[in-house]
Amino acid sequence: MIAALLQPDVQDFINQNYLADLKKLALRRNPFPEISWPDLLNQLQAKSKAKDKLPTWFSAKNIIYPQKISIEQTSSEQTAAYKATLIQGNTLIDLTGGFGIDDYYFAQHFKQVTHCEINPELSEIVAHNYTQLNIKNIDCQQGDSHAIIQKLNTRWDWMYIDPSRRNDAKGKVFMLRDCLPNVPDSLTFYFQYSDHILIKTAPLLDIKAGLSELRFVRKIHVIALDNEVKELLWEIEKDYTGPIEIHAVALSKDRETVFSTIYDQSMPATYSMPTHYLYEPNSAILKTGAFDAVSAIYKIGKLHPHSHLYTSDAPLDFPGRRFRIEMVIPYQKTEIKNHIEGKQLNITTRNFPLSVEELRKKWKLKDGGNAYCFFTTNIDNEKIIVICSKI
Repeated sequence: MIAALLQPDVQDFINQNYLADLKKLALRRNPFPEISWPDLLNQLQAKSKAKDKLPTWFSAKNIIYPQKISIEQTSSEQTAAYKATLIQGNTLIDLTGGFGIDDYYFAQHFKQVTHCEINPELSEIVAHNYTQLNIKNIDCQQGDSHAIIQKLNTRWDWMYIDPSRRNDAKGKVFMLRDCLPNVPDSLTFYFQYSDHILIKTAPLLDIKAGLSELRFVRKIHVIALDNEVKELLWEIEKDYTGPIEIHAVALSKDRETVFSTIYDQSMPATYSMPTHYLYEPNSAILKTGAFDAVSAIYKIGKLHPHSHLYTSDAPLDFPGRRFRIEMVIPYQKTEIKNHIEGKQLNITTRNFPLSVEELRKKWKLKDGGNAYCFFTTNIDNEKIIVICSKI
């Protein structure tokens, strides 16, 4: 299939039509009968998805794309580039190589990277693309990663694993033992070949649940891109039993912020009524659950044990949204009618019994504008509305 897709006229067709309406295009006659129409349409769809997510691949010539699920599940270049800065050494083996975005960036920090992929077609595509990208220090191995490890029979500075959930795994609970490879049950085997393992999991995995299944966790990284948590990274070191660092990483086009603390360390929070400024932590911090640590480290007041909003007298450079408090009113009918009913507002709820949709309907509130309202609960367990302007 790769040779057929690389024909110049086929590549020209892909480059000229990747933004086309695929539903309409699918109704047309296939201009290249030697290539299946679904395969060609997949190249168009995948290239379109790669434009923002994988700009290096998108910009390179003669790149072949796998099925769209591989594009959807792969790391973005921005998260892959950050991830690669966390570890370094001479050798790394990736047991679940996929489309190879992570390994492209690992190869910039390691002398030699081994990419394992059980899908023969995907392995061939990745090897071809690395050639197009002029990457010479990645060895693509096709087959089952356990068998490849045993065949190569060497030790690596790092192992990298991105387990995927089995199709037959039932229920909403995300457990690592429901994934392939089954990392918890394979750790003893892996430690025969490396003392350091980096595991990527989806944000759906609960941090406490992950720690209950894994051993020797040294660090956890919660990675968010544009305030959406994209992945959890677990650094494991053989026989490590010390405190676990947890890092909340917020990436955007023009900024990178990292909030770090020790997981489950007792750091008493300070509580306060809303004062002059209000802070909402970014999604990565919220995923860590280190709510008291935020208060202790930034020396700011928390509104309530379960509200996860913070306040201070003076403005701070805070890892999240920052607001100037214009007014605080009790959640009472008269106050609401006097100040916000029927107005255009951006609404957020934290530790509040009604949802945003319910509040909009009940008080005829329109979405948008420059005013921000937080419906929440204060330290006296009173329902309040904090009316703010964004800084």
